[in-house]
Amino acid sequence: MKALVLDAQARTALVQEVDIPKPAHGEVLIRVQAIALNPVDALYVFNPLGETGRIVGSDFSGTVVADGGGVNIRPDHRVAGFLQGACSSNDRPGAFAEYLICPADLLWEISGPVSFAQAATVSLCALTAAQALFYRLRLPAPFEWESTPEVKDGSSAVLNLEEGELLNFFIYGASTSVALYAAQLIRRFSEASGRPIKLIGSASKARFSLLQSGPYFYNDLVDYRDSEWQQQALQLTGGAGFHYAFDCISEGPTVKRIISLLQHGGKIAIVRSKEGGAWDSEGLPPDVEPIYGAVWEGLGVEIQYQNLVVQPDADARRFAVSFYKWLSKGGKLQANPVREMPGGLDRVVQDGFALLGAGAMEDRAKDRNEPWMKPLSAEKSVYAIDEARHNSSN
Repeated sequence: MKALVLDAQARTALVQEVDIPKPAHGEVLIRVQAIALNPVDALYVFNPLGETGRIVGSDFSGTVVADGGGVNIRPDHRVAGFLQGACSSNDRPGAFAEYLICPADLLWEISGPVSFAQAATVSLCALTAAQALFYRLRLPAPFEWESTPEVKDGSSAVLNLEEGELLNFFIYGASTSVALYAAQLIRRFSEASGRPIKLIGSASKARFSLLQSGPYFYNDLVDYRDSEWQQQALQLTGGAGFHYAFDCISEGPTVKRIISLLQHGGKIAIVRSKEGGAWDSEGLPPDVEPIYGAVWEGLGVEIQYQNLVVQPDADARRFAVSFYKWLSKGGKLQANPVREMPGGLDRVVQDGFALLGAGAMEDRAKDRNEPWMKPLSAEKSVYAIDEARHNSSN
């Protein structure tokens, strides 16, 4: 089969022929139909953690073709999920290939009119949002999940708010892929709990109309390019500030600025670690600790990256399994808008990764003229995996 394989020395990835993997007990073999790109995929190709020879990439969708026993998913079922790719020092294959294997319980089944392209955008970013809201900030989830008592303790309390009292929530980077799912999940939380929520976000004015309509339903938005966006956001709460915030950029001064909007005792979740050095951690108030956790924790395996070792976390894995069960059973979540990219695996690095850049927003390609190379906003880059290549690899 063909796969996109890391060349760590050259800081790139190349399409190569590799063997089709064989599923172990509890795993399934999937014929990949579509892959979706995340910034982390490009980041760790241009700044490698893994060794040469690893298959890169995270998000995928496809069709089950075989299993290693002990699973409930039958062949021909349409599924989606994510793998770690080359995003750690651990030697695990990623998703950007014609075939892959994945634990069956870390997949969700695609139903109804959802396309493979749409489904490929969901798994990593939606789980990142769910973890931030329900696993880290401890908002009550709209689905049941098993956990040890000390992890779930307090998850039903919302900063000591009275029943029916309005909750103010702020999302920075509201048009990012993670934030598009976070807004929907906040609405699902509100529906399930009966808690009224005022959802305010930051984005470019060009995205206001999209974000204020369904399925996101922002109450108000501020333009992040406006030098007074912080004051404007605070005014939209009547000066009360925010109970919770989710920084979906977590770069430079964003974390510090958002913390300034929180009420006393407010909480903030972030998408990038302090150890990675992406955001300014100097001068943070001592009573607020930005809450970070890697989405990879949901895989339940050891993760080594950026001088960190994340130990296997059974609770985080159970949370991921429960979240994907909720999606499989029709959990109400609309896939991100899709930008269909041409060229399959052959063009992922040259086009898709160029759009995402090497880590910072300013690294992203801005001087390409092809229609599919315009800057990304409120869209997910998706590549179809050519059926002819499946046939040639059989």
